[in-house]
Amino acid sequence: MERSLSMELVRVTEGAALASARWMGRGLKDEADGAATEAMRDIFNTVPMQGRVVIGEGEMDEAPMLYIGEELGTGSGPQVDIAVDPVEGTSIVASGGWNALAVLAVADRGNLLYAPDMYMDKIAVGPEAVGQIDINAPVIDNLRAVAKAKNKDIEDVVATVLNRDRHQHIIEQLRDAGARIKLINEGDVAGAINTAFDHTGVDILFGAGGAPEGVVAAVALKCLGGELQGKLLPQNDAELERCIKMGLDVNKVLLMEDLVKGDDAIFAATGITDGELLKGVQFKGSYGSTSSVVMRAKSGTVRFIDGRHSLKKKPNLVIK
Repeated sequence: MERSLSMELVRVTEGAALASARWMGRGLKDEADGAATEAMRDIFNTVPMQGRVVIGEGEMDEAPMLYIGEELGTGSGPQVDIAVDPVEGTSIVASGGWNALAVLAVADRGNLLYAPDMYMDKIAVGPEAVGQIDINAPVIDNLRAVAKAKNKDIEDVVATVLNRDRHQHIIEQLRDAGARIKLINEGDVAGAINTAFDHTGVDILFGAGGAPEGVVAAVALKCLGGELQGKLLPQNDAELERCIKMGLDVNKVLLMEDLVKGDDAIFAATGITDGELLKGVQFKGSYGSTSSVVMRAKSGTVRFIDGRHSLKKKPNLVIK
Protein backbone atom coordinates (compact mmCIF):
# COMPACT_ATOMS: atom_id res chain seq x y z
CA MET A 1 0.00 0.00 0.00
CA GLU A 2 1.09 3.58 -0.59
CA ARG A 3 1.88 5.60 2.52
CA SER A 4 -0.21 8.52 1.26
CA LEU A 5 -3.26 6.31 1.75
CA SER A 6 -3.06 6.88 5.52
CA MET A 7 -3.95 10.56 5.26
CA GLU A 8 -6.66 9.85 2.70
CA LEU A 9 -8.29 7.34 5.02
CA VAL A 10 -8.35 9.63 8.04
CA ARG A 11 -10.50 12.01 5.97
CA VAL A 12 -13.03 9.18 5.81
CA THR A 13 -13.31 8.74 9.57
CA GLU A 14 -13.33 12.52 10.11
CA GLY A 15 -16.32 12.86 7.79
CA ALA A 16 -18.20 10.01 9.45
CA ALA A 17 -17.56 11.46 12.92
CA LEU A 18 -18.68 14.96 11.93
CA ALA A 19 -21.90 13.59 10.44
CA SER A 20 -22.70 11.31 13.35
CA ALA A 21 -21.85 13.81 16.09
CA ARG A 22 -24.83 15.98 15.13
CA TRP A 23 -26.99 13.23 16.63
CA MET A 24 -25.18 13.00 19.97
CA GLY A 25 -27.51 12.59 22.93
CA ARG A 26 -30.69 12.70 20.84
CA GLY A 27 -31.62 9.07 21.45
CA LEU A 28 -31.59 8.20 17.75
CA LYS A 29 -28.85 5.64 17.21
CA ASP A 30 -30.04 4.53 13.76
CA GLU A 31 -29.96 8.11 12.50
CA ALA A 32 -26.47 8.60 13.92
CA ASP A 33 -25.27 5.43 12.21
CA GLY A 34 -26.98 6.29 8.93
CA ALA A 35 -25.41 9.75 8.78
CA ALA A 36 -21.94 8.34 9.46
CA THR A 37 -22.37 5.54 6.92
CA GLU A 38 -23.45 7.88 4.13
CA ALA A 39 -20.60 10.32 4.80
CA MET A 40 -18.05 7.51 5.02
CA ARG A 41 -19.17 5.97 1.75
CA ASP A 42 -19.14 9.30 -0.11
CA ILE A 43 -15.61 10.14 1.00
CA PHE A 44 -14.32 6.61 0.38
CA ASN A 45 -15.21 7.05 -3.26
CA THR A 46 -12.76 9.97 -3.56
CA VAL A 47 -9.83 7.87 -2.30
CA PRO A 48 -7.38 6.58 -4.96
CA MET A 49 -7.73 2.85 -4.36
CA GLN A 50 -9.52 -0.27 -5.51
CA GLY A 51 -11.28 -1.17 -2.30
CA ARG A 52 -13.61 -4.03 -1.39
CA VAL A 53 -15.64 -4.14 1.81
CA VAL A 54 -15.07 -7.40 3.70
CA ILE A 55 -16.51 -6.20 7.02
CA GLY A 56 -19.27 -3.63 6.80
CA GLU A 57 -22.85 -2.80 7.59
CA GLY A 58 -24.15 -6.21 6.55
CA GLU A 59 -24.86 -8.24 3.45
CA MET A 60 -26.08 -6.53 0.28
CA ASP A 61 -29.73 -7.27 1.06
CA GLU A 62 -29.34 -5.88 4.60
CA ALA A 63 -27.52 -2.60 3.92
CA PRO A 64 -27.88 0.01 1.15
CA MET A 65 -24.22 1.04 1.40
CA LEU A 66 -20.93 -0.16 2.85
CA TYR A 67 -22.29 -3.68 2.42
CA ILE A 68 -19.99 -6.67 2.28
CA GLY A 69 -18.60 -6.97 -1.22
CA GLU A 70 -19.18 -3.34 -2.19
CA GLU A 71 -16.42 -1.79 -4.31
CA LEU A 72 -15.11 1.56 -3.05
CA GLY A 73 -12.57 4.10 -4.22
CA THR A 74 -11.77 5.78 -7.51
CA GLY A 75 -10.89 2.51 -9.23
CA SER A 76 -7.19 3.29 -9.46
CA GLY A 77 -4.43 2.62 -6.94
CA PRO A 78 -3.81 -0.35 -4.62
CA GLN A 79 -6.21 -3.26 -4.30
CA VAL A 80 -7.27 -3.43 -0.67
CA ASP A 81 -9.73 -5.06 1.71
CA ILE A 82 -11.70 -2.70 3.92
CA ALA A 83 -13.29 -3.23 7.34
CA VAL A 84 -15.55 -0.41 8.51
CA ASP A 85 -17.58 0.54 11.53
CA PRO A 86 -19.00 4.00 10.81
CA VAL A 87 -20.12 4.29 14.45
CA GLU A 88 -18.47 2.00 16.96
CA GLY A 89 -20.92 2.60 19.77
CA THR A 90 -24.26 3.72 18.31
CA SER A 91 -25.93 3.64 21.71
CA ILE A 92 -23.06 5.71 23.10
CA VAL A 93 -23.76 8.45 20.55
CA ALA A 94 -27.49 8.25 21.23
CA SER A 95 -26.92 8.75 24.95
CA GLY A 96 -23.97 11.15 24.69
CA GLY A 97 -21.66 8.70 26.48
CA TRP A 98 -17.92 8.04 26.21
CA ASN A 99 -15.72 6.41 23.59
CA ALA A 100 -17.85 6.41 20.43
CA LEU A 101 -15.57 6.22 17.39
CA ALA A 102 -15.73 6.18 13.62
CA VAL A 103 -13.25 3.46 12.65
CA LEU A 104 -11.87 1.67 9.61
CA ALA A 105 -9.11 -0.77 8.81
CA VAL A 106 -7.46 -1.47 5.46
CA ALA A 107 -5.06 -4.18 4.33
CA ASP A 108 -3.82 -5.55 1.03
CA ARG A 109 -6.39 -7.64 -0.84
CA GLY A 110 -7.00 -11.00 0.81
CA ASN A 111 -5.29 -10.16 4.10
CA LEU A 112 -8.26 -9.44 6.39
CA LEU A 113 -10.29 -12.24 7.93
CA TYR A 114 -13.84 -12.21 6.60
CA ALA A 115 -15.39 -12.44 10.06
CA PRO A 116 -19.04 -13.50 10.27
CA ASP A 117 -21.42 -11.26 12.20
CA MET A 118 -21.47 -13.19 15.47
CA TYR A 119 -19.80 -13.16 18.87
CA MET A 120 -16.09 -13.62 19.32
CA ASP A 121 -14.38 -14.27 22.64
CA LYS A 122 -11.39 -11.92 22.89
CA ILE A 123 -8.36 -11.11 24.95
CA ALA A 124 -6.18 -8.13 24.06
CA VAL A 125 -3.04 -6.47 25.40
CA GLY A 126 -0.54 -3.80 24.44
CA PRO A 127 3.09 -4.29 23.36
CA GLU A 128 4.59 -5.02 26.78
CA ALA A 129 2.50 -8.16 27.26
CA VAL A 130 2.70 -9.60 23.74
CA GLY A 131 3.31 -13.34 23.82
CA GLN A 132 2.29 -13.61 27.45
CA ILE A 133 -1.48 -14.17 27.13
CA ASP A 134 -3.53 -17.25 26.32
CA ILE A 135 -7.26 -17.00 25.66
CA ASN A 136 -7.70 -20.61 26.87
CA ALA A 137 -5.95 -19.97 30.19
CA PRO A 138 -7.79 -18.96 33.39
CA VAL A 139 -8.32 -15.26 34.03
CA ILE A 140 -5.93 -15.32 36.99
CA ASP A 141 -3.10 -16.74 34.85
CA ASN A 142 -3.50 -13.98 32.29
CA LEU A 143 -3.61 -11.35 35.02
CA ARG A 144 -0.38 -12.69 36.52
CA ALA A 145 1.29 -12.72 33.12
CA VAL A 146 0.29 -9.14 32.34
CA ALA A 147 1.25 -7.94 35.82
CA LYS A 148 4.69 -9.50 35.43
CA ALA A 149 5.18 -8.14 31.93
CA LYS A 150 4.24 -4.62 33.02
CA ASN A 151 6.07 -4.76 36.35
CA LYS A 152 2.87 -4.28 38.33
CA ASP A 153 1.09 -5.98 41.19
CA ILE A 154 -2.15 -7.70 40.17
CA GLU A 155 -3.97 -5.17 42.35
CA ASP A 156 -2.69 -2.43 40.03
CA VAL A 157 -3.74 -4.13 36.78
CA VAL A 158 -6.83 -2.63 35.10
CA ALA A 159 -8.99 -4.97 33.02
CA THR A 160 -11.70 -3.65 30.74
CA VAL A 161 -14.82 -5.76 30.13
CA LEU A 162 -18.13 -5.14 28.37
CA ASN A 163 -20.80 -4.78 31.02
CA ARG A 164 -22.93 -7.78 30.05
CA ASP A 165 -24.54 -10.61 32.00
CA ARG A 166 -22.50 -13.09 29.93
CA HIS A 167 -19.34 -11.67 31.51
CA GLN A 168 -20.37 -11.99 35.14
CA HIS A 169 -18.08 -14.99 35.64
CA ILE A 170 -15.12 -12.98 34.29
CA ILE A 171 -15.95 -10.01 36.50
CA GLU A 172 -16.18 -12.24 39.56
CA GLN A 173 -12.78 -13.81 38.80
CA LEU A 174 -11.22 -10.38 38.32
CA ARG A 175 -12.61 -9.20 41.62
CA ASP A 176 -11.51 -12.35 43.41
CA ALA A 177 -7.99 -11.75 42.08
CA GLY A 178 -8.02 -8.17 43.35
CA ALA A 179 -7.61 -6.57 39.92
CA ARG A 180 -9.23 -3.28 39.09
CA ILE A 181 -12.00 -3.26 36.49
CA LYS A 182 -13.25 -0.72 33.98
CA LEU A 183 -16.70 -1.80 32.79
CA ILE A 184 -17.76 -0.43 29.42
CA ASN A 185 -21.29 -0.44 28.06
CA GLU A 186 -20.28 -0.61 24.40
CA GLY A 187 -17.26 -0.11 22.19
CA ASP A 188 -14.79 -2.95 22.65
CA VAL A 189 -12.68 -1.74 19.70
CA ALA A 190 -11.81 1.30 21.80
CA GLY A 191 -11.35 -1.00 24.80
CA ALA A 192 -8.83 -3.15 22.93
CA ILE A 193 -6.91 -0.18 21.51
CA ASN A 194 -6.69 1.44 24.95
CA THR A 195 -4.55 -1.47 26.19
CA ALA A 196 -1.71 -0.18 24.00
CA PHE A 197 -1.61 3.34 25.48
CA ASP A 198 -0.43 3.80 29.06
CA HIS A 199 -2.31 7.06 29.57
CA THR A 200 -5.68 5.31 29.17
CA GLY A 201 -4.96 3.26 32.29
CA VAL A 202 -6.12 -0.02 30.67
CA ASP A 203 -3.88 -3.11 30.71
CA ILE A 204 -5.98 -5.96 29.29
CA LEU A 205 -9.35 -6.61 27.66
CA PHE A 206 -11.44 -9.71 28.34
CA GLY A 207 -14.76 -10.98 27.03
CA ALA A 208 -17.01 -11.60 24.06
CA GLY A 209 -17.98 -8.93 21.56
CA GLY A 210 -18.61 -8.76 17.83
CA ALA A 211 -16.31 -10.80 15.60
CA PRO A 212 -16.08 -8.06 12.94
CA GLU A 213 -15.00 -5.60 15.63
CA GLY A 214 -12.36 -8.12 16.66
CA VAL A 215 -10.74 -7.91 13.23
CA VAL A 216 -10.80 -4.10 13.27
CA ALA A 217 -9.22 -4.05 16.73
CA ALA A 218 -6.60 -6.58 15.62
CA VAL A 219 -5.50 -4.27 12.80
CA ALA A 220 -5.08 -1.41 15.27
CA LEU A 221 -3.08 -3.59 17.65
CA LYS A 222 -0.93 -4.88 14.77
CA CYS A 223 -0.01 -1.27 14.02
CA LEU A 224 0.71 -0.64 17.71
CA GLY A 225 2.67 -3.84 18.34
CA GLY A 226 -0.03 -5.30 20.59
CA GLU A 227 -1.87 -8.59 20.48
CA LEU A 228 -5.45 -9.86 20.22
CA GLN A 229 -6.56 -13.49 20.36
CA GLY A 230 -10.09 -14.57 19.49
CA LYS A 231 -12.42 -17.56 19.29
CA LEU A 232 -15.67 -17.54 17.35
CA LEU A 233 -18.77 -18.19 19.46
CA PRO A 234 -21.70 -19.24 17.25
CA GLN A 235 -24.95 -19.00 19.20
CA ASN A 236 -27.10 -21.36 17.12
CA ASP A 237 -27.00 -23.95 14.33
CA ALA A 238 -27.37 -21.30 11.63
CA GLU A 239 -24.28 -19.43 12.83
CA LEU A 240 -22.35 -22.67 13.16
CA GLU A 241 -23.33 -23.67 9.62
CA ARG A 242 -22.18 -20.29 8.34
CA CYS A 243 -18.77 -20.80 9.92
CA ILE A 244 -18.50 -24.23 8.34
CA LYS A 245 -19.41 -22.85 4.90
CA MET A 246 -16.78 -20.13 5.31
CA GLY A 247 -14.16 -22.73 6.26
CA LEU A 248 -13.78 -21.35 9.79
CA ASP A 249 -12.97 -23.73 12.65
CA VAL A 250 -14.89 -22.53 15.72
CA ASN A 251 -12.48 -24.42 17.98
CA LYS A 252 -9.43 -22.66 16.59
CA VAL A 253 -7.79 -19.81 18.47
CA LEU A 254 -7.51 -16.95 16.00
CA LEU A 255 -4.13 -15.30 16.35
CA MET A 256 -2.95 -12.01 14.88
CA GLU A 257 -1.79 -13.60 11.64
CA ASP A 258 -5.22 -15.24 11.23
CA LEU A 259 -7.04 -11.94 11.76
CA VAL A 260 -4.80 -9.74 9.61
CA LYS A 261 -2.11 -11.29 7.41
CA GLY A 262 1.01 -9.68 6.00
CA ASP A 263 3.27 -6.93 7.26
CA ASP A 264 1.14 -3.94 6.29
CA ALA A 265 -2.22 -2.55 7.34
CA ILE A 266 -3.69 0.85 8.16
CA PHE A 267 -6.09 1.76 10.94
CA ALA A 268 -7.86 5.10 11.33
CA ALA A 269 -10.30 6.36 13.95
CA THR A 270 -11.93 9.68 14.81
CA GLY A 271 -13.62 10.42 18.10
CA ILE A 272 -17.35 11.08 17.89
CA THR A 273 -17.76 11.54 21.64
CA ASP A 274 -15.03 12.14 24.20
CA GLY A 275 -12.94 9.17 25.30
CA GLU A 276 -9.70 8.24 26.99
CA LEU A 277 -7.81 8.22 23.69
CA LEU A 278 -9.56 10.80 21.51
CA LYS A 279 -11.71 13.86 22.08
CA GLY A 280 -15.12 13.96 20.49
CA VAL A 281 -16.34 16.32 17.77
CA GLN A 282 -16.86 19.94 18.81
CA PHE A 283 -18.95 22.43 16.84
CA LYS A 284 -18.64 26.20 16.99
CA GLY A 285 -20.20 28.48 14.44
CA SER A 286 -19.45 27.18 10.96
CA TYR A 287 -16.57 24.96 12.07
CA GLY A 288 -16.22 21.45 13.40
CA SER A 289 -13.16 20.16 15.27
CA THR A 290 -12.06 16.53 15.22
CA SER A 291 -9.49 14.38 17.00
CA SER A 292 -8.17 11.36 15.11
CA VAL A 293 -5.50 8.69 15.14
CA VAL A 294 -4.10 6.96 12.07
CA MET A 295 -1.45 4.25 12.15
CA ARG A 296 0.38 1.97 9.77
CA ALA A 297 1.76 -1.45 10.63
CA LYS A 298 4.61 -1.49 8.10
CA SER A 299 6.24 1.69 9.41
CA GLY A 300 4.96 1.58 12.99
CA THR A 301 3.98 5.24 12.63
CA VAL A 302 1.15 6.51 14.83
CA ARG A 303 -0.19 9.99 14.11
CA PHE A 304 -2.63 11.94 16.26
CA ILE A 305 -4.36 14.56 14.13
CA ASP A 306 -6.48 17.50 15.23
CA GLY A 307 -8.65 18.83 12.43
CA ARG A 308 -10.64 22.05 11.97
CA HIS A 309 -13.25 21.79 9.25
CA SER A 310 -15.15 24.60 7.55
CA LEU A 311 -18.72 23.39 7.25
CA LYS A 312 -19.52 26.25 4.87
CA LYS A 313 -16.80 25.45 2.38
CA LYS A 314 -17.36 21.69 2.74
CA PRO A 315 -21.03 21.37 3.69
CA ASN A 316 -21.34 17.75 2.54
CA LEU A 317 -17.86 16.88 3.93
CA VAL A 318 -16.58 16.02 0.43
CA ILE A 319 -14.34 18.00 -1.92
CA LYS A 320 -13.59 16.02 -5.05
